[in-house]
Amino acid sequence: MRREAAPQKANSRSNNSNLSDNAGTPARSKASVAGRVQPRQLAFSLPHAESLSRDNFLEGPANAAALALIDGWPEWPNRTMWLAGPEGSGKSHLATIWAELSGARSTTASALSAPAVPGALATGALVVEDLKAGEFDERALFHLMNLAREDGAHVLFTGRETPAAIAVELRDLRSRFRTIPVISLRPPDDQLFRGLIVKFCADRQLSVDESVVSYLATRLERSSAAARRAVELLDGEALRLGRPVTRALAAELLRDA
Repeated sequence: MRREAAPQKANSRSNNSNLSDNAGTPARSKASVAGRVQPRQLAFSLPHAESLSRDNFLEGPANAAALALIDGWPEWPNRTMWLAGPEGSGKSHLATIWAELSGARSTTASALSAPAVPGALATGALVVEDLKAGEFDERALFHLMNLAREDGAHVLFTGRETPAAIAVELRDLRSRFRTIPVISLRPPDDQLFRGLIVKFCADRQLSVDESVVSYLATRLERSSAAARRAVELLDGEALRLGRPVTRALAAELLRDA
């Protein structure tokens, strides 16, 4: 299918040498997708909301165990659980689904402070995302885990690494980390990877045919993050040129990959 709306969208946006992403910061260059391709002049891209509903979560062998955990709440093996996986593997999407299901509040690990812990646990469920070594208050997390246990609250942690791989100076917190069951998300298989490309195109209201999906699926790094960046880049280039997203455009964009 051809993207008939591309010319109208191109007229509604201003051309510039920079492309802004959803957070308002300069977007990644083509080199982040193709490895060696440098960007030409690109159009400004309006923010695109990614659908994070349960119905729009794409299931595959790589994330089946994690999805089963979310769907199985509140019958969890432990009141505190940890989702570990690479960038773009679906951790935030799953956390959003669970927050909607459980009424959980959400915060990032770096933003959590000890005084804020009681309020964060007020609903009896909390998502703490993006745990990275050296980027969180250890005493705040220790306080959180103690209070959650006392109150019988549920906590869902997410991070690229498992808790055992994160260096922790506070011995008591290190001990608590070792007790958290971990569900790991793996890189997508071929079917899931193709589905992710289609989903990211749909999120941006791009109509693409199978030839585009197949071309990208066989040439990109097998990760959700790479697929998302490629679709963002294709969308911006299509807007700049006033062209639909086709296999030919994808080949031009990634020809040096």
